[in-house]
Amino acid sequence: MRPIVVVAHTRPVTRVKYNRDGDLLFTAGKDSGFKVVSSATGEMLGTYDGHGGVVWDIDINPDTTRCISASADSTARLWEASSGKVLHTWTSIAPVRSVAFNPGTADKALIVTDKKMGQPCTAIIVSIKDNPADIPEEPINIFLPDPELTPALIARWGPDQTIYMGHENGTISCWDAMSGERIASKKIFGGFVTDLQFAEDMTHFIASSKDCSAKILDLKLHTIKTYTIERPINSAAMCPHKEHVIVGGGQDAANVTTTGAKAGKFESRFFHKILGQEFMRVRGHFSPINTVAVHPDGTSYTTGAEEGNLRIHHLDPDYFKFKLDPRDP
Repeated sequence: MRPIVVVAHTRPVTRVKYNRDGDLLFTAGKDSGFKVVSSATGEMLGTYDGHGGVVWDIDINPDTTRCISASADSTARLWEASSGKVLHTWTSIAPVRSVAFNPGTADKALIVTDKKMGQPCTAIIVSIKDNPADIPEEPINIFLPDPELTPALIARWGPDQTIYMGHENGTISCWDAMSGERIASKKIFGGFVTDLQFAEDMTHFIASSKDCSAKILDLKLHTIKTYTIERPINSAAMCPHKEHVIVGGGQDAANVTTTGAKAGKFESRFFHKILGQEFMRVRGHFSPINTVAVHPDGTSYTTGAEEGNLRIHHLDPDYFKFKLDPRDP
């Protein structure tokens, strides 16, 4: 499995995401860059220029006509995917940490701001219109996650107009997007929640943490399975057609100059989703992996790391023949 290495950013990669068709890969970084590459070849296809700070999060609508981004420059931006044109900008007092289109229709978006500059962590639900000129300035809803939960580092839409957030104190919370009511919250991890990705059918999700673990949870925040390694986990993803989980992380970025890549544990690591057994490691990055994304059809996956590079891994035929459990597809 020889990866395609893409020198995507001059500073750390913060997020990688495939579009629904899987032919495009979108990447964001701390260099204020937001870019799109071919997932098949790694060719750089375009950039989305305009942010003046770290781009923390990105999302793409189902038909790949629009993208949304969250930045430390205190803006969230809606983009035309094909041209890179900014269609709308939402401006906040505090840095914007997380963004997401609502599943299916993408007629709403979630924007979550940091607890910074004297401002509380805030969740904002905005309307998305076909004509950008029709996007109202007033949001659909604004609510403040309860202070005891600590700021949200990542937020995603769940089913039935719910929002799931991962917090600094290891708590995961669930909210009614339209009313702002807290439905549930639970301390899941012993450290920062670093990632949260839903399964395709939206019945469960995987979350990862600086406490060196990743967990699959159901919608009521019950832990279904736990995966543990020796280093902080910055991202975790589930494979769509194999019972596999991929996690990535490594020694904290502040300490990467003190050790080599092998000692730093900068591999992407594969676990059997049901059995919880680790069965494969893929090396290559020389700094912590910050983000992991799996192709919608499960034929490849991509990691983005602290050194600014992407590694696109097209999985070998032997991978699909491998069965850790005889019941595996």
